Parts: sequence; C-alpha cells; structure tokens
Amino acid sequence: MTSKTLVALALADTFLSREAGLASMVHSAAWALGKKWKWIPSLCRAIVEQAGEHFYDYSRDELAALILAHAGFSDAWQDNAPPRIKHYCLDLPIAPEKPAWLSSLALPELATIADLTQWLKLSAAELDWFADKWREQSPTARALQHYRYRWLVKKSGGLRLIEIPKQRLRSIQTHILRKLLDLVPPHSAAHGFRRAHSCVTHASLHAGKRVVVRMDLKNFFTSISYARIHAMFGKLGYSSSVAAALARLCTHRTPLGVFSEREITKTIPWQERHALRTPHLPQGSPSSPALANLCAHRLDIRLDALANSLNARYSRYADDLTFSGEYELEQAMERFSIQVAAIALEEGFSVNTRKTRLMRAGVRQQVTGLLVNRHPNTPREEFDILKATLTNCIRHDPASQNREGRENYRQYLAGRIAFVHMVNAKRGVRLKQLFEKIKW
Repeated sequence: MTSKTLVALALADTFLSREAGLASMVHSAAWALGKKWKWIPSLCRAIVEQAGEHFYDYSRDELAALILAHAGFSDAWQDNAPPRIKHYCLDLPIAPEKPAWLSSLALPELATIADLTQWLKLSAAELDWFADKWREQSPTARALQHYRYRWLVKKSGGLRLIEIPKQRLRSIQTHILRKLLDLVPPHSAAHGFRRAHSCVTHASLHAGKRVVVRMDLKNFFTSISYARIHAMFGKLGYSSSVAAALARLCTHRTPLGVFSEREITKTIPWQERHALRTPHLPQGSPSSPALANLCAHRLDIRLDALANSLNARYSRYADDLTFSGEYELEQAMERFSIQVAAIALEEGFSVNTRKTRLMRAGVRQQVTGLLVNRHPNTPREEFDILKATLTNCIRHDPASQNREGRENYRQYLAGRIAFVHMVNAKRGVRLKQLFEKIKW
C-alpha cells in the first residue's frame, strides 16, 4: 500500500469519527495533516456534495477512494514535501442512524466481536480458527481443513468445484443463514434458493410469450469476492470488524493442492483457478446462495428496469437470467443483449455470451429445464422415459433399471416423480400410480 493511500485512509478515519459538516471536516483535515493545505476546503466540499446525508454510510475505503480521486490531493504529491499525517485519529467512527428499512428487518444486534462470539456460541479462539483469521496476513499459508472438495463435470463441458464445509463450520454458516440472512429479502426477481420460490415460479413468469431470452452468468459464486461480502454485511449495519469476521466465516480460499492433478490444471482456465485461489463464496456452503442473491441485488434492480423499459419481464434463478416479452423486446435484441452484458460487468459479474439463447414462439422455449411455450411443463420425452423406466421396474425389477448404480434408487425415482408432480400434477399422479406398483 502506497503512502498516498495510507494518508487517504487516515483522513477517511478522521472524517468518519467527527462531525460531517464542511467546517468541521476542514478543521479535522488540517489537524490530521498538521497544516492547512490549500486544497483541503475543495476536497471537503467535494466529499460533502458527493456523500450528502449518507456520509456515515460510506466505509473508510469508499471515502478514501473519493479523497484519492480529488485533483488537489493528487497534485500535492507532485511536491517535494507531500502530505503527511501528523495526528492519527484513534476514535471509533460515528455509527449512522439505521434507515427505516434496516430497522424493520430486526437483525441480530452484534456491535462487537464479543457479541458475535456469544451469538455463535464460540470462544474468541474458535472464531479465529473457523474464520481462518491467522491466514489474513499470509495468503500463502497452508489452509485449515474446514472443507471437503469434489469436482463435477458440467453439462456444457469443463469442471465445477464443489466446496463442502465440514460439520462445525457448516453449522455456523447455517446459523448465519437462518438467524440473519433469511431476514433480509432479496430482489423480487430472484427465484433461486428462496422459500416459496422455485424453478417453476421462475419459468411461469415467461410462459406464453412471443420471445424468451436466456442468458448465463460466468462463475456466479466464485466471482463474488470477500470484499463484496464484507461490504454487504457493512450495509446491513455491522461494524467493520464484525462484518469482516462474518465475511471470513462465509468465504473460502481454495488450497493449491486441490489443483494438483494435471488434468484439472489443464481443464480449469487460469482465470477460474485465480478466482478460486482468492477468498470467494464457496459453492456448497449453506450460506452462499443467500449471500449471492443479496450481492446481486443491484444487478436485479438494473436488469428489471431495463426489461420494464421494453415492456418485458425479468427474473433470475441463481446464474440463469431470463427475459421475456413481445415485439418490442424482439426488435431490440441486438442492443439489449449488449446492455445486459454491460450492466453485469458494472455490477461485478460476467455474461457467458456463448450460452445466450433467443427462443421465439415457433420453437421450443425452455427455461430451467421446463417448457414455457404455453405453460410450465416438463419436456414430453423426459416424461416418456421416466414412465418407461417405472413400467420396466414393474415388469422386471428395479435393479435392472438402475444402470448408473445409485445407492438409493427408490428415493431417486421418488424425487423425480415429485418434481414432475410439482410442475404438472396430472402427469405426476400417473407416475405415482406406477411407482406404487413396484415391488421393492
């Protein structure tokens, strides 16, 4: 970190612990620097105009970024004697008043690390252990073994890493999910990983439309960094130290040994390996889906507004973005897809353009595996195959149909039937009748 950045951070700490008025900020800056620099009033005026009444909602990093961007502050570093901090402010930042929407959520009051450890029923040492705090200053240090790893083959090719927390950490993440994250509603366009929402509710929004557009986000979970999770907990009203501890508990840096096999190194692009090697949301953690939805809130707001401008509808199921509409959307498709990709980039995500699909009414329109040309339904061929499998189980025996060697084949078939029933009750009843005739 450069001296310029350190000075900006020290100024930010001073501003955030004092009164936010212009005169107070000018006085505070002169006190911290030990000199009344000519550019100080201009800097403070720019910050006041930018932050306004939301000044105390800014983090020290966000405020430091405004300071670094100021022309007068930057020019001062061209002199032989650039600014130096003479007095460091050690006071705690003034806590902003909670907005009405945040107060209404009734989130747990966790003012200090001690409150957090008590809430999680952990000792301070256990919190540091599970949060991998000791690695914070040493990225190359060996990882603690809090996770198990499994490589899965993607349908589109390539590999996906599932990072599964072990029992103790999983219970901690589940507690954070149930007692905190579940209290924060995501955007209404988010249908994945939410109670009373499913792939069916997601698909039903786009049924019977002239055109359906499906787009996909690259590396949805791994693209969400520790810094974004830290900032998100900060926006929920938690102090920097508490937000940092919560973020460390919910993120993970994949150990180098997970990529030791040569075939894996060849298959996984360098960018993906780099994202996994830096703190990110682990796919396989119980808290990751809810955190991903909250981090995508601004993305959902902007894409929903873009769709509304064309009288179209938008919804998101995890990394699957779906838009549907009539003639206006169809005519605007070329620039529309570019706008979606640009918004995603600005919000820290990336669209996989190779997976973009434009489906008109004359062809099969499929969303999250369901047909939506008229109403949500499972593809006919999938229903026919499942029906034939159940019939063969009755005529012969279930073992003869379990060609993939599933451990609990009965539960597997029951799950598939339940999904069909959720989408199409009539088809589900027919399959259930066949299932009940099987002799296990």
